[in-house]
Amino acid sequence: MKIVVAGAGDVGHYLCQILSEDGHSVTLIESEDSTADDVEEHLDVRVVRGNGASAVCLLKAGVEACDFFMAMTAHDQLNIVACSIAANLGAKTTIARVHDQVYADASVINYQKHFNIDILINPEALTAVELAKHVRNPERMALEDFARGAIELQEVEISPDSKAAGTALRDLRLSGVKIGYVEREGELIVPRAETVLRAGDKASIIGSPDNILKDRRVFSSASPAAQRIVLYGATETAISVIRRLHDHRFKIRVIEPDLEKCKTLAEAFPNVTVINGSATSLRLLEEEQIGSADYFIACTKDDEENVMTCLQAKKLGVAHVELVINKPDYEQVLQNISGFLNFESIVSPRRVTVSEIKKFVTNKEYSIIGSLRGGTIEFLELNVGEKAPAIGRPLRHVNPGDYYIIKNSEPPSVILECGFLSNANDEALLQNEEHMRAMMKGAAEGILKYVEAAEEKSQ
Repeated sequence: MKIVVAGAGDVGHYLCQILSEDGHSVTLIESEDSTADDVEEHLDVRVVRGNGASAVCLLKAGVEACDFFMAMTAHDQLNIVACSIAANLGAKTTIARVHDQVYADASVINYQKHFNIDILINPEALTAVELAKHVRNPERMALEDFARGAIELQEVEISPDSKAAGTALRDLRLSGVKIGYVEREGELIVPRAETVLRAGDKASIIGSPDNILKDRRVFSSASPAAQRIVLYGATETAISVIRRLHDHRFKIRVIEPDLEKCKTLAEAFPNVTVINGSATSLRLLEEEQIGSADYFIACTKDDEENVMTCLQAKKLGVAHVELVINKPDYEQVLQNISGFLNFESIVSPRRVTVSEIKKFVTNKEYSIIGSLRGGTIEFLELNVGEKAPAIGRPLRHVNPGDYYIIKNSEPPSVILECGFLSNANDEALLQNEEHMRAMMKGAAEGILKYVEAAEEKSQ
């Protein structure tokens, strides 16, 4: 695919690297000569020097024929304008990186629609999703999020004295969550309305974070205790975390050295306790009894402070610590020693941003957007075509036997079902090398016969 990227900061540079390694044709627009020189020397991408918001520069980069235009500079306004111009020049899909949450607020004006931008990406919001999801689900067995945190999937175990135990799915009164699969005695079941849940079953529940929090009590009799959260740094990331933890089950304190930021935060979130000071002060942490917190999250712009304060919090007895790492040079080092440090999670804004963007960069009818159980379970996002059989039909009337992917793929396609891991006999056969070789031989012979027949027909 042809991709044009404007801006080679930490995110833009990493994005160019990943996309070029994936085999895409990447052109970078960069105004700083030293940065442009570095990209030309180390990455397999074409570099155009200039302003990403200049129509002349965009045309020079070939934006009129590109599949994706991605504005990744550090300046929100430049990214928005660049995407708007690129769209008007012919770019098929535009993605703008924005930091200010104001551009996500459509109450007065829909910035995305007004400027004709296909996708707005906020690194701070994406980082907050990663940080908050662990806090929201302390008893998680499995956890995945989709649509930039708007949808979550959790795996919960059915308690013997819960409302769900012994109840058919159709009789459960849920707030809007759906049941994806049920694991029973080691076997995976795709449940139907009449499926009766049993104590000990593990069920995946899918829905908005708020609805999942409401409905967890249906599956588990235990009421989760209020979580005590300490955030260090009144950054945009911290504010996004607070917004995601707005439930009464979370008691939040924020430590911030800047007095003015403290005042602003306290006015915006009256239910949040704001402490003016530095978490690098061990005395302050002890005075505020930070050691009794369930979570300590360091999300300042200073990586060294984030690491040191997390180490101090861990020493004081905080059960879980999380931190944000901004510098690419630190990422790999900290990931390698994260087990030794016993940190709950280490989140890199550039990595979560690039990971989110990659979900959109596909020419397939579908993309894999998540997985659980080591890849045994995958979650697909389908691009519904204009003539898809499912259009205009309620989901309950959509027959899985329609085989959407097969019917809507341009090349010849077939589904090869070798067996089911949920079936003990199939599982045994799938581990038998002789059986697998015979199956693969049969599949290969079938493909060859199809190709030969197609060639004869074309002649």
